[in-house]
Amino acid sequence: MGLSHWHVAARKGFLSLLPALLIAMLAGLLWWAGPGFTEVLRFERAAISNGDYWRLVSGHFVHLSGTHAALNVAGVVLVWMLVGQAFRWRGWLLVSLAVVLSVDAGLWWWSPRLSWYVGLSGLLHGWLAAGICGMPRGRRMDALLLGAVLIAKLVFEQWYGALPGSEEAAGGPVVVDAHLYGALGGLLAGVLVVLVRVTGRARL
Repeated sequence: MGLSHWHVAARKGFLSLLPALLIAMLAGLLWWAGPGFTEVLRFERAAISNGDYWRLVSGHFVHLSGTHAALNVAGVVLVWMLVGQAFRWRGWLLVSLAVVLSVDAGLWWWSPRLSWYVGLSGLLHGWLAAGICGMPRGRRMDALLLGAVLIAKLVFEQWYGALPGSEEAAGGPVVVDAHLYGALGGLLAGVLVVLVRVTGRARL
């Protein structure tokens, strides 16, 4: 591989990692800013009803504790290692917007008893579901295995609740419904991005 080809490959690799890096940095900075920011930015039903609409987005990037933030940042890295090459950055941007909307809509309308929510876990499940859809043909077995693990996790959580030890690690309750809503939104968004890419209408 010549120097120019290596440069192009490195640039593409960096661009594909850029969304994950930015999100991880944002989560870390918001945790470093302190619990006051968490109170102002978290998804909180009463505050949103009173016009704090920014919480519909910002709530996904604040956390219960330093451990919670660290676990989610590690989750970002893991998900990107598994499926980060599935789409270009534009595709991931569309997926992220769709997943945020699906988690917010699900929590608002289908989990009416939930008063507040924080964390990247809904996005993580959505990214994974979308990335599985976008895996190349040569990784079909990987996609099937990851899909089976994701489905099994979601079914377990809906039936039995949060995975053992997860609430202790996070420092508070785990909203498993956010995982389900995120995965469903990611699945739909991933299929849409793949269809757009296949038809040649956009380079996603």
